[in-house]
Amino acid sequence: MIQLTKFFWVFLFSVMLWLTNGTAGLAASGVESFSPEQMAQSEVLADKAMAATAAGNLAVAEEYWTEMLDRLPKDAAIWSNRGNVRVSQGKLMAALEDHNQAIALAPSVPDAYVNRGIAFEALGRYPEAIADYNQALSLDPEDPVAYNNRGNAAAGKGDWQAAVADYHTAWELAPNFAFARNNWALALYQTGETKAALTALKNIVRKYPKFADARAALTAALWVEGKMGEAESNWFAAVGLDPRYRDIQWVAEVRRWPPAMVSALDRFLKLK
Repeated sequence: MIQLTKFFWVFLFSVMLWLTNGTAGLAASGVESFSPEQMAQSEVLADKAMAATAAGNLAVAEEYWTEMLDRLPKDAAIWSNRGNVRVSQGKLMAALEDHNQAIALAPSVPDAYVNRGIAFEALGRYPEAIADYNQALSLDPEDPVAYNNRGNAAAGKGDWQAAVADYHTAWELAPNFAFARNNWALALYQTGETKAALTALKNIVRKYPKFADARAALTAALWVEGKMGEAESNWFAAVGLDPRYRDIQWVAEVRRWPPAMVSALDRFLKLK
């Protein structure tokens, strides 16, 4: 399922919707205080890193985070942000080292565990990812991102009932958390609750008409139900918003839809 990360500064990647946190929690957990000059320099570099990230220049963003670490090596937020950028570049073991360092500096901050869980997920180490999300939830029991991501890891293990439960909790805690609700609908489809999934997807599209992932999933579900006209209409909207849904391998391996929904979309694409 979708991997949704909590970043300490705003971080946008791929088509995913990210929740953001401030830096205060981690910064407060550091073991040294920073001068006003250091903080000003850090903010300038952070702005440059965010701009590079928004432009898709992740390697450049990583360089800025590294420069910040040269100045502020005990700032857990910077370690975590560099780890996030490294995950996005596929530098998974290096990212894991960064997140380990962030946790060492800020062991009581739940976001640090959520971010490391992302790295474990990308490595396919789902039990370790779940352990990190559990730790995050022990520190913040109402963290919707931790629930959503724990659902992702459960899905990775093939435990779809656990995934359904976690996604449901995530969007109950954050009703506007569209990806969690969409993940819930996809997981429902995988468990055989196809009618409930179809209803949920229609509701999501009604509320978020430019949500490509929900449109594409609704296309597949409608096609299986024999509702060709509705399926075609949603498909044109979906690929107009994001053409990657034409690539079934991307849907299965990168977006990580559940197998039943991948199969439904594949049927649609092959008959197109």
